[in-house]
Amino acid sequence: MTSISTSAPALPAEGLADANVAPLAFLLGDPARAAMLWAVSDGRALPAGELCRIGRVTPSAGSAHLTKLVAGRVLVAEPHGRHRYYRLAAPGIVNVLEALAAISEPIAAMSLKEAHAANAVRLARTCYDHLAGLLGVKITEALVEQRALMPGGREYVVTDAGLLRFAELGIDVDAVHAMARRTRRPLTRVCLDWSERRHHLAGALGAALVTRLIELEWVARMPATRALRVTNEGRRALRREFGIRLV
Repeated sequence: MTSISTSAPALPAEGLADANVAPLAFLLGDPARAAMLWAVSDGRALPAGELCRIGRVTPSAGSAHLTKLVAGRVLVAEPHGRHRYYRLAAPGIVNVLEALAAISEPIAAMSLKEAHAANAVRLARTCYDHLAGLLGVKITEALVEQRALMPGGREYVVTDAGLLRFAELGIDVDAVHAMARRTRRPLTRVCLDWSERRHHLAGALGAALVTRLIELEWVARMPATRALRVTNEGRRALRREFGIRLV
């Protein structure tokens, strides 16, 4: 007769416990380190000096912060000649920053310059490698209204009409999908926009969209910020293609 044990299986002497989020929370909890991480949240690599300026800390203090971020596997340091550039260790770190931003109170701007910078980030920015901010949300909603995309839980479904619509914009969805499969990346993903509290398009197709908008010169990258500048040509094209009017 076969016996069935109802006792719990033995755990290895060094078994895993619950997730240890405290070290990561500590790294993200410092204002200077948080500012540095936001600066590279668009996927760029920036030099230590630029990150110290953004974090408003001295070179020695900035070096200590960067050392902690690298040791915590949040940033990766890349040598370029006599300088070291720092980039995010993984795209998922942006998801953590965005999730925290969605439940956090905004910081009051201390100057007109800070207010302009904050408005630029809220208008249009990159969320790692896809379009976010008011513009990202409005384009996504326009694509849904045009039946190019259909919300499907945690992703968007690209319709047959959507294949044609993206092709009109110069984006081959099949090619993007093939590349996404090779890198095990989702074609589309629903991403909650922290500043708008609505969703925008992420995933490989979201990345292809912002790349195409930059190629068309509808938007342009701005130095030392993840904000994107909407060009005059872009404003005209956005009205024409999506019915979007930006003030």
